[in-house]
Amino acid sequence: MFLAKTISEVRAFHQQHGGTWGLVPTMGALHEGHLSLVRRARAENEQVAVSIFVNPTQFAAGGDFDKYPRPLERDLELLKLLGVNLVFAPANAEIYPPNFQTYVTVEGITLPLEGAMRPGHFRGVATVVTKLFNIFQSDRAYFGQKDAQQVAVIKQLVQDLNIPVEIVVGETVREADGLAMSSRNAYLSVEERNAASVLYRALCAARDAFLRGERDGDRLRAVMRETLQQEPRANVEYVSAADPITLQELEEIQDGVLLSLAVRFGTTRLIDNFLL
Repeated sequence: MFLAKTISEVRAFHQQHGGTWGLVPTMGALHEGHLSLVRRARAENEQVAVSIFVNPTQFAAGGDFDKYPRPLERDLELLKLLGVNLVFAPANAEIYPPNFQTYVTVEGITLPLEGAMRPGHFRGVATVVTKLFNIFQSDRAYFGQKDAQQVAVIKQLVQDLNIPVEIVVGETVREADGLAMSSRNAYLSVEERNAASVLYRALCAARDAFLRGERDGDRLRAVMRETLQQEPRANVEYVSAADPITLQELEEIQDGVLLSLAVRFGTTRLIDNFLL
């Protein structure tokens, strides 16, 4: 496994090693969700690359950029065990050099949900992902369903800009009580961690209503909110029953629906979703 710190090292390694390439972009602090994507990339490609970069442009001012976990040595050990060929772990200045002034903006689908709560977030995501696609020139790129809106934004980006990469989406990996795995789970106190399982229960309640035939979007949103209200530590930012492609809230569900929510426990913000 080769550890690259610069873009030129990535490109040189890519030129020397042919075959199909799979890329798993991450911000590090790897957990089983990331590792499941790496395993899938390993199974579907001759070469596997992983990027580890805590992207400053997707964090809001006063966010958790400075305290975001960065256990690089541990991450590298895990990736080596999985047979990764190339890891790119650049410094900020390698991605955003002095006088950097070009950003990528995806419009419509970045406006609701996470876009409404975190202005500028998806501009940072779209910019760094576009840069990674250009740097790696991979055949496939792997993302997790837990970040459903991010996946939708990246698919739109690839389509609109004619980027020749296949986007592969892996299922959300969960703890035993249903909590979606996330690097931010480490911020939770014991009490907050116990309370956080209510996210999964709220999604399950809405899913069960849907499976029983409920097709009213307001009712599905109410089911999620009612479940969340049973947990006093849960500070709800939004619940959503939206079109899976446009992310617009649905009144009457005719085809599929993306159930999603964002909830704070103390200072820690968690998101989750079900795609039905």
